[in-house]
Amino acid sequence: MLIKNLAGLACAVAATLLAGCSTPCDAPGGLCAPIDTNTRLAPPPPPVELAPIPPQPEAVVTTSPIDMPDAPGDAAPPAAVGHTRIALLLPLDSPTLGAPAEALRAGFMAAYARGGAGFTIDVVPSGDTVEATLAAYRDAAARNDMVVGPLLRPAVAALAGGDVMKPTLALNHPGDGTPLPPNMLTIGLSIEDEARQVANWAHADFPAGRPLILTGQEAWQRRLADAFHDRWNTFANAAYQVELPVDDGRISDAALADLKVRIDLDTPTFLFAALGPEQLRQVRAALGTSLPAYGTSSVNPGSGAGNSVAELDGVRMLDLPWQVQPDSPAAMAYARPAVANRAAPDMDRLYALGIDAYRVAREMAQHPGQPVTLDGVTGQLRIQAQAPRFERSETPVVYRGGRFDVAPATQ
Repeated sequence: MLIKNLAGLACAVAATLLAGCSTPCDAPGGLCAPIDTNTRLAPPPPPVELAPIPPQPEAVVTTSPIDMPDAPGDAAPPAAVGHTRIALLLPLDSPTLGAPAEALRAGFMAAYARGGAGFTIDVVPSGDTVEATLAAYRDAAARNDMVVGPLLRPAVAALAGGDVMKPTLALNHPGDGTPLPPNMLTIGLSIEDEARQVANWAHADFPAGRPLILTGQEAWQRRLADAFHDRWNTFANAAYQVELPVDDGRISDAALADLKVRIDLDTPTFLFAALGPEQLRQVRAALGTSLPAYGTSSVNPGSGAGNSVAELDGVRMLDLPWQVQPDSPAAMAYARPAVANRAAPDMDRLYALGIDAYRVAREMAQHPGQPVTLDGVTGQLRIQAQAPRFERSETPVVYRGGRFDVAPATQ
């Protein structure tokens, strides 16, 4: 899942639709819009240039309209004999969500191009309302053996509480505690999951540690901080939290001075930063870099010499292998977007989610009812066979000079 949810979207709209995603729309590494809908509209993102999809192996890719007539001549072409048909349900025609959906579709098809023998993909535009999405789902499920989608969080919740007609791999989380039916899994990215994994990591490093949790005032930052705090509480260890005032993405000098005084008087064992990379850079510049610091994908400034941030050296963070291990066998196996769009890392993360969504769907179709373990581009992926449950462990790294060194961690 890293969702902060879908950068560059109209946040007030995407907050409702994609609030379950990994990271906020106004910080690097963001995948989903903030829960708080009282935000101004963000300008539309620049077009994302995606790699062309190679010819599909032994299968036909079809696209089904939302309002598909019942006439036999208008139905999607039948799959080849012995093929499993998978519907990919995405809001491709949405003015707001079309670009993120296209990034996810491109990743899905990149994985399909590498391992599509025996499968046919039916790409189904779903619309961007719950009603349109559920109607598209019913059409897709009637014509296919499996459905990947929906992407919209309210639609996932509605579907989970309704009629799941075929094995379904949702791309977001219900977010309301709705239990999933046995033939439905969710594989969306989640900042809360990241925060809990970082808490496990920090506890393995400092079993008796006392963290200082630093957060800003955005909804996604508070979600991160709360998830870390809740997980840390299960270790019966103390923690304390400080909310820093942020104006136009920057922490005030007065707040940083107050923070330094507080830490000098009562030094924590380490910091957990529910912040963006620039805000964490400010904190480390004010406090020094000797105090260990942890974060999620939200503090990732990007890789490369041009992205080197001296104040972040030594920060321990969690992110997708696609972002921090680009030379790993799993990541190198799949085509990347034609342009490495560092201005929109969220699109790159959604592309990676598309890759793993296809791989998981293929494994589920080939091995129904069996446990699944994958070395994915979004993390180590596991599906338990009994009471089906999906788990993702992302990659723990230490940032040094614009590069990421993989660190051992207990997930």
